[in-house]
Amino acid sequence: MVRRLITVCSFLLVCAALPAAAQVQTTGKPGAPSATTTIDGKQLPAPEPKFGGVIKNDALSSTPWWAPRIVPPSGAPNVLLIITDDAGFGVPSTFGGVIPTPTMDRIAREGLRYNRMFSTALCSPTRAALITGRNHHSAGFGVISEQSTGFPGYNSIIAEDKATIGRMLLDNGYNTSWFGKDHNTPAFGASQSGPFDQWPTGMGFEYFYGFVGGDANQWQPNLFRNTTQIYPYQGQEGTWNLITGMADDAIDWISRMHQIDPGKPLFIKYAPGATHAPHHPTKEWVDKISAMHLFDGGYEQLRQTIFANQKRLGVIPQNSKLTAWPDSVLTPWAKLSPTAQKLFIRQVEVFAAYAAYSDYEIGRVVQAFEDAGRLDNTLIIYINGDNGTSAEGGPLGTPNEVAFFNGVNMMPVETQMKWYDAWGTEETYNHMSAGWSWAFDTPFDWFKQNASRLGGINQNMVVSWPSRIKDKGGMRQQLVHVIDVVPTILEAAGISAPETVNGIKQAPIEGTSFLYTFDAANAKMPTRHSTQYFEMMGQWALYKDGWLISTEVNRAPWEAFGPANTDPLNNQVFQLYNLDSDFTQSTDIAAKNPQKVKEMRAAFEAEARKYQVFPLDASVAARIVAPRPNITAGRSEFVYTRPMVGLPQGSSPLLLNTSYTVTADVTVPAAGAEGMILTSGGRFGGYGFYLLKGKPVWTWNLIDLERIQWMAPDALTPGRHTVTFDFKYDGLGSGTLAYNDFSGVGRGGMGTLSVDGKVVASKKMEKTMPMILQWDESFDIGSDTETGVYDTDYKPPFAFTGTLNKLTVTMDRPELSPADIQKIKDAQAMAGDNK
Repeated sequence: MVRRLITVCSFLLVCAALPAAAQVQTTGKPGAPSATTTIDGKQLPAPEPKFGGVIKNDALSSTPWWAPRIVPPSGAPNVLLIITDDAGFGVPSTFGGVIPTPTMDRIAREGLRYNRMFSTALCSPTRAALITGRNHHSAGFGVISEQSTGFPGYNSIIAEDKATIGRMLLDNGYNTSWFGKDHNTPAFGASQSGPFDQWPTGMGFEYFYGFVGGDANQWQPNLFRNTTQIYPYQGQEGTWNLITGMADDAIDWISRMHQIDPGKPLFIKYAPGATHAPHHPTKEWVDKISAMHLFDGGYEQLRQTIFANQKRLGVIPQNSKLTAWPDSVLTPWAKLSPTAQKLFIRQVEVFAAYAAYSDYEIGRVVQAFEDAGRLDNTLIIYINGDNGTSAEGGPLGTPNEVAFFNGVNMMPVETQMKWYDAWGTEETYNHMSAGWSWAFDTPFDWFKQNASRLGGINQNMVVSWPSRIKDKGGMRQQLVHVIDVVPTILEAAGISAPETVNGIKQAPIEGTSFLYTFDAANAKMPTRHSTQYFEMMGQWALYKDGWLISTEVNRAPWEAFGPANTDPLNNQVFQLYNLDSDFTQSTDIAAKNPQKVKEMRAAFEAEARKYQVFPLDASVAARIVAPRPNITAGRSEFVYTRPMVGLPQGSSPLLLNTSYTVTADVTVPAAGAEGMILTSGGRFGGYGFYLLKGKPVWTWNLIDLERIQWMAPDALTPGRHTVTFDFKYDGLGSGTLAYNDFSGVGRGGMGTLSVDGKVVASKKMEKTMPMILQWDESFDIGSDTETGVYDTDYKPPFAFTGTLNKLTVTMDRPELSPADIQKIKDAQAMAGDNK
């Protein structure tokens, strides 16, 4: 008994010495199974407490003692962190947009609106910053993982010294979960061979239901529950949709967690794929939006309407100005053909339906908290967009976003009209004209990717917490960045950022809590986040005490395949703005303030060195096929002896820009055989090697615009056969991209199909896909998951009905010779001289 009292007294003395945010709170009798405690949070996981019982030789003479269960501080709120995708400032009705977003409106009425929430200009960099509280380069996400390179700021690996908010809350007693988009698992580390430490479940989110990658077909997604791929849409193709599916799963999770332990706070990161391409709403929502005729006047008129709404609502200053419409970049509406106008209206109605549909389903999740009686103590942070609206569909839009990433960014309107009636269905991977994107970034200009313009980085946000925020419907204009969300949640929960996690000293949190803005008395207080850099693919800016230096936009987002600026730090046209008086970045005052420009340039360089932004790299598409440490690196032969599905593109043999041979050793039963032997990609770009009515076939699907086939004239007879497809590539290969030269990729070659050593089909391909297959589809052996490469030939899963004894893939990648390299350099020097 004396020993117990000493232990308890010592414990209380330690508690009394802790800061208020880390004050340890205990309940119950020490050692009892019902005892709980908070922790100071400095070390995660918390160290095991010293055994407080008594051990004698026998159990009857001994006293048991249970370590107290770790719980969050009393009053710690549930947290619903919502972030939508590719949505600019002018998208939601809450901030003047014409698209109805009643859920966001509701949260704004019950809480606060923020008109200076900043992103990084690109999706996974913003999301890495959001969950770590560190700048995107600090978190390894200077660009998306599909562009990652071998530098600390760009390797797409969240290092162990930067624990996520999920891990911090989990170890402090929260239930944690992640629904929807996961674009923070490295593209080269997403296979079932693991490791899984960079998956949500490995980063502190106990439950994950979503897709891995930048986007997904919402009708047939590459969907995971934790780390296991699932196919809930099977048998419901064309009716099941992930936007509803993930809301259903989140509501189920909320209900289960609440019923199991009603007192345990919940944390949800809710990240729908909307409104990233492909824009996949249900027909019900498309019909609703179409009936409203919101866009019949064209995109310039839409911009003016949104701008007027924003002033009427008071979400922007009354003296705000719009920059001029970029006639040289985007064709004015009046100059479009009637067919183009018809197509563009269809494109934007589907986009708007997608945004409205997503907001509705978010509302169902919010309602689940209210139905559980938890809404009053739930902190909801709803961020509209992880960057500005995407213009990656180009000025004309596209029925297939995979085309953009392979250099086809101006698909003729007449070609696109083939998909007019199917726009937004499972038959398209659609994106809209960039004219709409410009309008949806009102009151700013430019787009996603453009880190030097507010249209790329100035989002908006609503926050509610009924039991805490009393200034309902209030507006906040303080600068807030996504890195500020983590410290805000921690302060709201009364939890300290850890000093060590798993024995690893943690890097400092780089964001600043904006909890102070929740109080009406602080509504006009100057921002506590006084300096913030921005950089994306060589375009950069710096905010400091109201000033913004930015580089002039030198590349539209759809211009990804041209030569890159080789000196992004200095070879720029610099612009200067005072955002305190110029909300929309409309008036460049650099010429009048040369000393301030010099000062701000130096400040950016200092921030860039501090947060591992160097080396700057302005290349875009060239980085997509850069070498990475995936499981195929250094290998040229791959052997498979059993059916296998679900191997992601980043971890499978890439048959682009190389010679290759695929050999299948198969046995055909007496009744014959058909089905898929090997496929990668799907309806919107990829290849398939299969038996069709017994005949061997190799099909290349070139971004759903053309299909090239090699087909044997006869079906395979019963018995064992060797079927081979061999391709001899004519180009120099992807090695030219290291010199920012695209001459080596997308070239043609000769394909030959053989059966038992005899050539049965031979054909020249004039061109090939230069960059990437359909990224949300996998490398499958023995059947085809998700969509097929040729709907006319088969429907998935199209399982192989013979026996696959062995499948061998060999590649002979081109190597640049010294002469090749010199030729590239000479051509670049000549091009530079001719400028």
